Amino acid sequence: MSYKISNSKFNEILERLSNDYEIYAPVRIKGRGRFSDTDNIRYQKISKVEEIEYKEKSRFSAKEIPFPATETIFNIVGEQLLEPLVKNRKFLVFLRSCDIHAMDKLDSIFLKNGDVQDPYYKRKRDNISYIVMGCNKSFENCFCVSMGTNKTDNYSMGIGFEQDSVKLEVKDSIFFDYFNNLDKIDFKPDFVEENDIVVNLPDGEKIDTSLFNDEMWEEYAKRCIACGRCNFSCPTCSCFTTVDIAYDDNVDNGERRRTWAGCHVDKFTDMAGGHVFRNDYGSRMRFKTMHKIYDFNKRFGSHMCVGCGRCDDQCPEYISFSNCINKVTKKVNDTIKEG
Repeated sequence: MSYKISNSKFNEILERLSNDYEIYAPVRIKGRGRFSDTDNIRYQKISKVEEIEYKEKSRFSAKEIPFPATETIFNIVGEQLLEPLVKNRKFLVFLRSCDIHAMDKLDSIFLKNGDVQDPYYKRKRDNISYIVMGCNKSFENCFCVSMGTNKTDNYSMGIGFEQDSVKLEVKDSIFFDYFNNLDKIDFKPDFVEENDIVVNLPDGEKIDTSLFNDEMWEEYAKRCIACGRCNFSCPTCSCFTTVDIAYDDNVDNGERRRTWAGCHVDKFTDMAGGHVFRNDYGSRMRFKTMHKIYDFNKRFGSHMCVGCGRCDDQCPEYISFSNCINKVTKKVNDTIKEG
């Protein structure tokens, strides 16, 4: 069922929904962007439709809802380890098709990657419902069409924004009662059919070890500054580390936290005894690239990269991941021709 609803009426519905759900959407944060005179767009709790930034791509993804940047795993009280009390909250999240696909990739890592499911991720992820935000145009640096993530049917509701109203498709029956007595229309959310950027993926069966030491990675060794922006803005990067924190007033008390980590960041591959697996920045770029377009696909049957383009948006050195993938594909194809 689909409806056209004025913003004021939709705000009333959001207020009712907020009794049962924490509602998250991309929000514009003034003056907190990449440069001093720019804004940031990231996910925050909202109560009104006017707060949603739908005309631009968010700088960060919705992954921090089930997978926060920092999270207390347990508290240390003397010799006791106590799990924090967690409210059994439900979440309603406005996000785009590519980010819904990205959440599927995180599910593979945290819930389908061996015999044990990650309990900290699962307890939030099980309570998330999606409102897909339609895309009527491609944003800068997007290549979702090439990655097959430009469309999805995995959502509870779909929304299209107009000046003073919204159009809403309601698929999930658990939300039907919120929209009683409204006039029905025909509506489906828009999905992008074409990007300005086209990425050609390599044939994974044709990749050999010659790519490992190829000179193409030297470019990234010179350009990358290991800031980690690509990792932290990426909706599918899922690496983390843990740290124990002792409280100043009592060193016998504290907590263990897990925090985001990234393969581009210094100390990520440091080992006891001083060994570093990937010390130069080119090898880190190679590791990330192959994980996104080869390793993950070999294990789970789909590519980890969803083509959102946030890594290209955020990189201060203007390194393009889409260009990197195309370079890899060209190297693989050239090797096949030479062989």
